[in-house]
Amino acid sequence: MPEATVVIATRDRASLLRDCLGGLARQSAAGRFEVIVVDNGSSDETPRVIHEAGARGLFVADPNRAKARNAGIAQAAGRIVIFCDDDTLPPADFVQAHLHAHGDALDRAVTGPIVNVPDAQHLPPADSRHYSRQFFCTCNASAPKAALEAVGGFDERYDLYGWEDTDLGVRLRANGMCHVFAWDAYIYHLKPDSMTTLERRIALTREKAAMAARFVRKNPSWRVKLATGAYAANFVRASIVNARPLRRMYERLSEGSPTLLRRLAREALIDAHYVDALRTALRRPDA
Repeated sequence: MPEATVVIATRDRASLLRDCLGGLARQSAAGRFEVIVVDNGSSDETPRVIHEAGARGLFVADPNRAKARNAGIAQAAGRIVIFCDDDTLPPADFVQAHLHAHGDALDRAVTGPIVNVPDAQHLPPADSRHYSRQFFCTCNASAPKAALEAVGGFDERYDLYGWEDTDLGVRLRANGMCHVFAWDAYIYHLKPDSMTTLERRIALTREKAAMAARFVRKNPSWRVKLATGAYAANFVRASIVNARPLRRMYERLSEGSPTLLRRLAREALIDAHYVDALRTALRRPDA
């Protein structure tokens, strides 16, 4: 029986998945873990990529990442379940580092550095910039299968982008799990500028805001409100920095400006859309 199961949820990103599975095939912990890939309704060559990699494949047609990952947890044979995304590149000691961080303990949620890179040719070492206090981020996280099942796994009501892993982390913490940040359990996250258009980022941001409102309604604690930005001071800040004249300026700068100005303007636009959508979603009783 494997010591760990790596669970990856994927949809229509066969080329990225192939590289991720290639990294998992070169692990120093070979023979100690299995890989389960949950195809979340792909229409590309994802099934063939899974088969060629020798991974266990599951199919969940409903495009819901929480539901896909729950299916992976249910089928996991390993004591430890490790999550990573299909657009990540796991270094050779990735699985070993997670296993080492858990040891024989049953009460640890382990995360590691997530190093955003533009391509597979630029893989710098993790450093202090990559530290995160986030309790559970499924781009790079692990927990005992028993602990995940004890809190009911991922909440499948998070049916759009965002917050399902943070919500799980809140419940793991409340159930007595402690957080361990393992520096050697780092992973590379492919984030080329060309991969996501501004329009796509805005669409995902608005989905994330809708899920943030759902998170706040489920758990209206200060910790959750601060994490999601659902508090008065943030709305006041946004009303100033995202005022209409400034937003028009951000829109102009987001197109033809030098790289740094363009990046700053786009981040300001993303922030404006997030706060707008969050405020709207919080006003809806069914959000």
